[in-house]
Amino acid sequence: MNLPLRAQTILVAGLCLLLTTACTVRDPDERNSAVPFDPYEQNNRKIHQFNLGVDKLFFRPASKGYSNFIPDPIEDSFNSFAANLSEPGDAANYVLQGDFKQAGVSVGRFLMNTTIGFAGLADPASEFGIPVTETDFGETLAVWGVKEGAYVELPFFGPSTQRDSVGVFVDFFTNPLTFAPTRPIENVGFYANALERLSARGRYSDTIDSILYESEDSYAVARVIYLQNRRFDLEGNNGDAYVDPYATSDTDPYEDPYADPYAE
Repeated sequence: MNLPLRAQTILVAGLCLLLTTACTVRDPDERNSAVPFDPYEQNNRKIHQFNLGVDKLFFRPASKGYSNFIPDPIEDSFNSFAANLSEPGDAANYVLQGDFKQAGVSVGRFLMNTTIGFAGLADPASEFGIPVTETDFGETLAVWGVKEGAYVELPFFGPSTQRDSVGVFVDFFTNPLTFAPTRPIENVGFYANALERLSARGRYSDTIDSILYESEDSYAVARVIYLQNRRFDLEGNNGDAYVDPYATSDTDPYEDPYADPYAE
C-alpha cells in the first residue's frame, strides 16, 4: 500500500518516538517513588511556556468566543460528530488489544450514529443503551506491556508520556477512515477534533485558567493531573497510579480539565 508523503512522515516520527520510549527506562530504585519520571524537564518547561503563549494568544480567546457564540445544542452536536469519527479508530485499537467485545460496541455505535444519528450529529446509540467507548494506541501499547517512559510535553498537544506520544501519531493509522478511498471533506477528522477541543477549552475555561495562570507552578500541576488521571484510566484502582506527594488528602481526587466531557 502506497502511503502519501504526510502519512509516511507521521509513521517515521511515530517509530522514532517508539524507539525513544524503549530506550528511556526509569531507574529501578525510582519506580516506586512518588516523584514523576521527568528527565527532560528543562526542555519540557520550555515547550510548556510555548504552549501557554499559544493558549493565551489564540486558543483561549478562540475557545471562549466559540462557546459563547455557538448555542449549546449545536455545540453538543459537533462534539458528538467528532466522537463518532473516532469510533472506527477505537474499534481498531480494541482489536489490537484483543478486546473484541468492546470493538464490536464501537462498531455498533458508529453504524447506528452514522445512519439514524445523522452522520453522528446525534447520539441515538447512547439512548439505546450502547455504552460510550474510548481508547487509543497509547492504551494499546500499555496492554502490550510497553512502559510509559518519561513524562513529556508536546507542542500544541500538551502533557503526555513517551508511550502516549507514540499513540498520538500512530492513532492516525489505526482509524480506518484515514484510508477511505473517497472522503467528502479532506481532513474532516482534524477539523472535528479541533472544534471538540475548542468546546472543552471554552466550557471548562475557569478550571483550566486556574491551573495554567493561577498556579504557582502550572507545569508541575499539569504534570500531576495528567499522570494521575492517565494512570487511573489505564490501570484503575489496582494499578500503580501516580499520587501527588503534595496532596493534602488521599481521598481528594484531581479533576482532569482536558478529559472528554462526553466519555463515561
